[in-house]
Amino acid sequence: MSEIVLAMGRSLRTLGRGRVWLLFFGPAVVAVVVWIGLTVFALESLIGLLVDQPPLTWLAGWGAVWLAKLGAVLGGWLLILAAAFVTAMLLAAIFVMPLLLDHVALADYPELARVGKDSLTAGAWNSIAAVLLYLIGWLLTLPLWLIPGLGLLLPILWMAWLTRRTFAYDALTVHATGQEWRELRRQQGWPLLLLGVVLALLAHVPVLGLLTPTLAALAYTHFCLEALRRLRQGALVAVINEQPALKERP
Repeated sequence: MSEIVLAMGRSLRTLGRGRVWLLFFGPAVVAVVVWIGLTVFALESLIGLLVDQPPLTWLAGWGAVWLAKLGAVLGGWLLILAAAFVTAMLLAAIFVMPLLLDHVALADYPELARVGKDSLTAGAWNSIAAVLLYLIGWLLTLPLWLIPGLGLLLPILWMAWLTRRTFAYDALTVHATGQEWRELRRQQGWPLLLLGVVLALLAHVPVLGLLTPTLAALAYTHFCLEALRRLRQGALVAVINEQPALKERP
């Protein structure tokens, strides 16, 4: 838990650097436009579509028409909010994350050698694949939302998984080797997911939620780079720095 608090605190400190704010608000602005557009043009259609789908049709058949309509309205709003969040998540992961990673790594972790793969294509594909799996899982578990409590728990867990899957990979792909990534995932699996839960809870706060994807990019960058620094304990950097000197020896 202390690592999560440290990562969140460092993220807030990073936001104190002026130019970071330009990156911070970009995905949120686009997400607001998507949210408003879907609300105006698609909300009524979504509600009409959902109310004609099981399990809401089952509720109507049992005489609970008001509950079916309420579920359709709630589902329509959740779909719109999910679409806005996913849009901001993709923008933050594909376009903002590499810039934030460079900024944070140079300013706060300059001793970490970059021995991973700097691949924009791999990062973009990871983000898109994560979103597709998130949407499929979200839709498949939609009937479970009728079970008391799961309607609140499942969206948070799915969003936490999406956040971890997207940003943990992006934060380490440039600096960590494949072996280091596997070791960190083994050591930090639950803390990485718990950080996602914290961010998912923030994502459900009005207005602040649209800023969460960029905050997640910052938080996972700090969390993962600090974890990598502790894993290496300076050993790998020292070896790399000594290689040129060894070659010069007769």
